[in-house]
Amino acid sequence: MGLSPEKWTLLHDGAFIPAHPLALTEQKKLDEASQRRLTRYYLEAGVDGIAVGVHTTQFEIRDPKFSLFEDVLRIASEEVEMAKINRPFLKIAGVCGPTEQAVKEAKIARNLGYDLVLLSNGGLNHYTEADLLKRTELIAEIIPVFGFYLQPAVGGRVFSYHFWTEFANIKNVLAIKMAPFNRYQTLDVVRAVCESKRRDEIALYTGNDDNIVIDLLTTYAFNINNQEVKKTIVGGLLGHWSVWTRSAVQLFNAIKEAKRKEIIDLKWLTIAQKVTDANAAFFDTAHQFKGSISGINEVLRRQGLLQGNWCLADHEVLSDGQSEEISRVTAAYPELNDDSFIKSFLSQINGQ
Repeated sequence: MGLSPEKWTLLHDGAFIPAHPLALTEQKKLDEASQRRLTRYYLEAGVDGIAVGVHTTQFEIRDPKFSLFEDVLRIASEEVEMAKINRPFLKIAGVCGPTEQAVKEAKIARNLGYDLVLLSNGGLNHYTEADLLKRTELIAEIIPVFGFYLQPAVGGRVFSYHFWTEFANIKNVLAIKMAPFNRYQTLDVVRAVCESKRRDEIALYTGNDDNIVIDLLTTYAFNINNQEVKKTIVGGLLGHWSVWTRSAVQLFNAIKEAKRKEIIDLKWLTIAQKVTDANAAFFDTAHQFKGSISGINEVLRRQGLLQGNWCLADHEVLSDGQSEEISRVTAAYPELNDDSFIKSFLSQINGQ
């Protein structure tokens, strides 16, 4: 199965895709009402798609003790369908684990009407690069693949340039999210795609949370067989975009317009650093990302979208000083948050 022409165009023109968090009660049970409200918030905020079952959704949803993977995918899909959005919209499901597990998850995503899967290679250090390429080929036969270069900072691994040249040649790989927090490794992926005969079939997305704005403004150029080949990072699939979403959508659209007009104001360099500073607080970079998921949830709790910042894993809690850092960036960058939008959104919902 492939994408409709409209969804293909959206993916390749550049989509704004937040990674969907998980709403829980204090007893670590799924808070379905809040989960559905979160999806509606993203739809109202004007996102181009959602990614569900990814890191921000908490990998523990797959644990038999919780067994929430299919439920959270189904709930998000139902909310998108009920919204009857009159525009193309991308539903992306996170898929991970050994080949057998990944194949099972890909089939669940396909059966629930998802368009692509974000295929993580995390936690598979015993797999060779050849093993992972074969695994990708098997998934791509089931559903289109959104590749993912997971940053080593949070459990990923470094892949060779050769791996990405082979990866780019896999039919039905339609996009790659790069999140190595390392510009050299980003270049490996972009150059490999530019070298590929499938270069025009693969859209590049940022997951570099420390470099979001600059990534979105950057065009890469390589000399391939005496011809200059250019490739841009057209969009993002980001946990960072799961908070302050309405304002981030507006920022993203302004960046796309600036690129279209080929007028890049120096103001973007300053905005970029503000976004990175906010990300440092949300993702707890001071403690090697230990509070990244609870940090995102804490922002949503403060805005009234979640009941609490609880996570399935007991160790997933705010780090010392992280709450204060979130307060600092919220006060420092009021133009980046969307508190007023959410207040209006919640009053509309509560008035129904």
